[in-house]
Amino acid sequence: MEELARESISLLARSASHADPPRLGSFGAVFIMLKSALGAGLLNFPWAFQKAGGVNTAISVEMVSLVFLISGLVILGYASSVSRQKTYQDVVREVCGRAVGQLCEICFCFNLFMICVAFLVVVQDQLEKLCISLYETVTGSSEGEMPYHWYTDQRFALFIMCLVIILPLSIPKEIGIQKYTSVLGTLAATYLCVAVIVKYYLMESHTVIITPEHSQGVSSWASMFSVVPTICFGFQCHEACIAIYSSMENQRLSHWVVISVVSMLFCLLIYTLTGVYGFMTFGRVVASDILMSYPGNDVVMIIARLLFGISIITIYPIILLLGRSVILNLMLRVQRRRRGIVTHSFESRCRVVLTVIWITITLAIAMFVPDMGEVISVIGGISAFFIFIFPGLCLVFTMQTESVTPRIRVILTVWGVITIVVGAFIFGQSTTIAIMELFNKF
Repeated sequence: MEELARESISLLARSASHADPPRLGSFGAVFIMLKSALGAGLLNFPWAFQKAGGVNTAISVEMVSLVFLISGLVILGYASSVSRQKTYQDVVREVCGRAVGQLCEICFCFNLFMICVAFLVVVQDQLEKLCISLYETVTGSSEGEMPYHWYTDQRFALFIMCLVIILPLSIPKEIGIQKYTSVLGTLAATYLCVAVIVKYYLMESHTVIITPEHSQGVSSWASMFSVVPTICFGFQCHEACIAIYSSMENQRLSHWVVISVVSMLFCLLIYTLTGVYGFMTFGRVVASDILMSYPGNDVVMIIARLLFGISIITIYPIILLLGRSVILNLMLRVQRRRRGIVTHSFESRCRVVLTVIWITITLAIAMFVPDMGEVISVIGGISAFFIFIFPGLCLVFTMQTESVTPRIRVILTVWGVITIVVGAFIFGQSTTIAIMELFNKF
């Protein structure tokens, strides 16, 4: 996420003097925030609306979550200005101490790993539909008549894609070409939102989904909070926000608040529209990946599948690079302490081995845990650390050292504690649900 943000900042600052550091205006900051947040999480929103018990409940949870989402962005901007650090991990380490900083690195790496798993699950889903579409086009037969062969299985196609495309893109130390394609995620998300709305209004009949069963309230608190992991995954741009804030021309906190609010409101609009219209189109039979609910021969959705597929294939190596850098730096530090020097060949071998292991494990998990909803539950739980817990800790720690009035210190400290408690609850609830669903399968 931070790599995407830095590349975008560099591109938008090309017109500035080369002697000056990159400085972002308001439009550029909002654009990069949106690009960091909008992505594959959008596919899961209609299913999350169904799990929450209906549109009204899901939107209510979204609105409450929005307060904490914006609060986290504001706190992180403030902590960055206080600590004068320019990355998420450095801010947490500087403000909260070394132990919390190390926990942040672990969560950061694991979160990126699970995002890679989610990406491969999405690609696998789209490969399945694209294979069906190709078979129907070539043979004129229906999906039910498609014979099974190991070489037509989407898991085999995913393996070949990882071997031939993703692995070569991921091995290099720097991945410069991705800065030209990273905008595809925002394009794919916007296109899907419009397509879902248009498809709803082009339906011949809506009577199948407008029923009391779909509009009734939630049956339990668990079902209501089941939408939170999807919200955390979808709106997650907090890791990138510090790189964005530190590159802005106007770094006043009030201006950063406006940037955060505008960015989150745009995200809210796109995610909510997709969730509402996707849920109203398919009701309780909506798939965890909304694109899987549409026929394989739907040209409009084929374009959406291609956009998401290409976007994920180009962004996956960047996510891998960020996670790999954390592990690789640890290995290099250990080698430097043991031998006193780190050779280029050692670094290259470690980088290649880590890349192969990362892709192999994420591919294996994506093949055998094909339900995107289960992966999102895990990611949403980990995302709670970056959206709630670490910002809350930063606020509590900064209030112990900053010169503010006693009343302001108490209010902000209490808010920091509330944010930490809410984040811990979301992490515990999401992780528990994910584990229970995993055990239910066995």
